[in-house]
Amino acid sequence: MEAISHRKLHVVSGSTNLALAEAIVASLGIKLGETNIGRFANGEIHCQFGESVRGVDIFILQSHGAFNGNSVNDSLMEQILMVDAARRASAQRITAVCPFFGYARQDRKAAGREPISAKLMSNLFNAAGASRIISVDLHSGQIQGFFDGPWDHLTAMPILCNYFDGLGDDLVVVSPDAGRVRVAERYAIASGADLAIVYKRRSATQKNSVEAREVVGDVKGRTCVLIDDMIDTGNTLVAAAEQLMERGAARVCAAATHGVFSKNAIEKLNNSVIEQIVVTDTLPLPPTKQFEKLQVLSVAPVIADAIGAVFGNTSVSDIFGGQNLS
Repeated sequence: MEAISHRKLHVVSGSTNLALAEAIVASLGIKLGETNIGRFANGEIHCQFGESVRGVDIFILQSHGAFNGNSVNDSLMEQILMVDAARRASAQRITAVCPFFGYARQDRKAAGREPISAKLMSNLFNAAGASRIISVDLHSGQIQGFFDGPWDHLTAMPILCNYFDGLGDDLVVVSPDAGRVRVAERYAIASGADLAIVYKRRSATQKNSVEAREVVGDVKGRTCVLIDDMIDTGNTLVAAAEQLMERGAARVCAAATHGVFSKNAIEKLNNSVIEQIVVTDTLPLPPTKQFEKLQVLSVAPVIADAIGAVFGNTSVSDIFGGQNLS
């Protein structure tokens, strides 16, 4: 007797970014599966899928961010437990979809006696039973090599570049530091804009302390868009924007994929010379993180397209014309 396989697409989500998950499944034309996530009295996380996932192609969505009283670590543990539950429930293929991948900035040893946390996170997904990972704009692309399986690296560049079209013709894409030059160059090429670089120096003794020093490129009288993968404390962008204005920029905007907005970042950005800040919804942005200068764009269509490509065993990089690989 010949067995006939009927593959089924199943998408579930952790509790951190349900709004994004709902937008993704709406783009896919399916319903979000039940996860029934709860907590025991001592704070331990528990999950149980509301329906059978035996033999399905399951995509488990979770952004690794703090939300509604939960920490980044809570978000990670939720997703890892859901992956383990799917493996034990005999899912055929398990894809961890991480719009924002936690601990990605700790991708190497910058000093003695430090962990390589991004590698440890990847090991946890391997151990839990993930077959594949999907993420958006990793802080460092080589993190994909930490996972023993396919890792689809998506980019929000098409969404952000489309927004740039409304900022005028005399546009300069600016890298806020030397480490983001390649990314800024890709945006400049895609937008048909010029490129500039702000040289900065970080404090060797104080974390999150940044001092901008010099600008390379013609910014006088022009609209400058600072590009980064994330906005955390806002120190880098604020210092870079001040340098650009001092050198005669007409206005400065900032764009990033991930809006982390830690500590007093919102107050700092609101009081800065930056005219507008554009981020995507890879991380939840509750009312406490909404402010006048902020514009939020959705990556749901991009993630939905990638899930569809993985489920259909077609190329994910073709969605971006290969620009997600550079």
